[in-house]
Amino acid sequence: MPRKPVSSPLRLVDPPRAAAASAGHAASSTDRIVDSITTAIVERRLMPGTRLVEQQIADVFAVSRTVVRQALNQLSRDRLVTLEPARGAIVAMPSVEEARQVFEVRRMVEGGMVRQLAAVITDAQLAELRAHLREERGAVARVDVPGRTRLLADFHVILARLLGNEVLAELVADLLSRSQLIALMYQSAHSAGHSQGEHVHIVEALEKRDGRAAVRLMEQHLASVERNLRLDPRTPDLAAVLRPRA
Repeated sequence: MPRKPVSSPLRLVDPPRAAAASAGHAASSTDRIVDSITTAIVERRLMPGTRLVEQQIADVFAVSRTVVRQALNQLSRDRLVTLEPARGAIVAMPSVEEARQVFEVRRMVEGGMVRQLAAVITDAQLAELRAHLREERGAVARVDVPGRTRLLADFHVILARLLGNEVLAELVADLLSRSQLIALMYQSAHSAGHSQGEHVHIVEALEKRDGRAAVRLMEQHLASVERNLRLDPRTPDLAAVLRPRA
């Protein structure tokens, strides 16, 4: 009598669900890489012109190079990374003209932002801002350079989020990331303590619901940051640079 075939204990997988889970994992990994590189730029741990080697990034995050490539393409669309045929991906190197344009846009966007916020800000939101200022002050006092850099940048994004406008918050975050790249290339001895003090004055104006003062202080703050950038580099005297020192 012929033996009845034994059924293999196969586990059936719903193809659409499996594909969706796989896509979700890839998207999550892509986001992690994008967030990590963006944070490293904002915290000044990645300098403009730094080559981003796909295999090294893949090894760090234990993902395929395809996922890394997706992340680098996203960063390229955000203008934080430049994709070059011969060199691959490098951290973007903004030009002087781009630097000026970024700060021009920031003045337009953030001036209107604080004017609107002054009219609607709540006591709870002011308390949130004051708590953030305390964190800034602590990071400045500890000379925590990555921490204070991130917190000083976050201040501007928080102002946008307090308006409940995520599109505005994303725009400001993008401008802040590009500002950090600019600062890495062109910043002189800029005082983080001075910037932190200017943030305090902006919050004080918001607390008084004084939109005019908030706009004026924000514009002065951004002008102060821009002034601390060397956007008019002089062509060096090559002979003087290369001449052996005594």
